[in-house]
Amino acid sequence: MLSTLTKDGEEKTHQVAEAMLAMALKFDLILSSPYVRAAQTANIVASELDEEVTFTDFLLPDANPLELIREINRTKPQSVLLVGHEPDLSRLISLLVSGGSEAAIELKKGGLCKLTTEKLAFRQCATLHWLLTPKQLRSLR
Repeated sequence: MLSTLTKDGEEKTHQVAEAMLAMALKFDLILSSPYVRAAQTANIVASELDEEVTFTDFLLPDANPLELIREINRTKPQSVLLVGHEPDLSRLISLLVSGGSEAAIELKKGGLCKLTTEKLAFRQCATLHWLLTPKQLRSLR
C-alpha cells in the first residue's frame, strides 16, 4: 500500500502521541506493519516517545495472528504497541479477549487500547482495560 498520511493525519498522530506521553505510556516493543501509512504512524509515535520501531509482515492485512503472537513471545516484552490495519487489529483484540469475534471490538483509526495478559496465547488470554478513540486521546494532551 503506497498511500501516505495526509497532513491532517500526521497532525492527529502527533496529538495522539502527545496523549500517550501525558499518560506516561512506555513500550518495550513497538511493532508495525511495513505499509506506508502504518510505518509513518509508528515512526511519529516512536519519535515522540523516544523509542524504536520494528517492522513485521505479521501485521500486514490478513496476516495470521498466531504468527504475530509468536513474534511477540519471542522477545518476551512487558509492554507492546502494535501499529497495523483495520479490521485486523480489532479482530486480534477480540480474539485475545473473548476467543473469537464475540467481543465485537471496534478500534478506530488512531485509537488505542490497553490489554493485559499473564501469558500471551492464541485465544482468550487478555483483559481489556480501556479502548480510547482518537478524539478521547487528543483531549488528554
